[in-house]
Amino acid sequence: MTLFRNEYRIESARRPNWDYSAPGWYFVTICTKQKASYFGRVLDGAMNLSAIGDYAARCWREIPVHHPNVEIDEFVVMPNHVHGIIVLTGPEQQPVLQRREKIRKTVELASVHQASGSLGTVLGSFKAVISYWCRTQGLEFGWQARFYDRIIRGRNSLKAIREYIRKNPENWARDTLFCR
Repeated sequence: MTLFRNEYRIESARRPNWDYSAPGWYFVTICTKQKASYFGRVLDGAMNLSAIGDYAARCWREIPVHHPNVEIDEFVVMPNHVHGIIVLTGPEQQPVLQRREKIRKTVELASVHQASGSLGTVLGSFKAVISYWCRTQGLEFGWQARFYDRIIRGRNSLKAIREYIRKNPENWARDTLFCR
């Protein structure tokens, strides 16, 4: 933990010196607050979505409608988390020297500002719309702060992650996020 504006804070889980608004493939996991099972239950290896889980799945599918240059790939809504692959498709990258300066500034401002079109902006708006909908419906709900991400670098990794996501419901009892 470090001091920021005279308050202790947890260090970012993001990869240092990586531009999270640049084109790339990302495997993300977003968890509910205290791993509460707001999204439904797994029965006989299949996910049965609650009203919140159904709304979360619909909103995930709509991410590309609200965020230009963003595509979604495989995803699953589990009882207490969402796994998905987000693809940032553009805009085209700047020349290397300009990118390095942009990355430096992004790292300096990371705790204060998310770059437009960045992975953090996309996931932040997804989390916000679910939270807002739950409040308007009078439903108890909360997100864990932040999210987990992994930069996908090759076809074999992509294939393995897709398989992991597809099989997540049937492997639920062995999942590290499993809660009764």
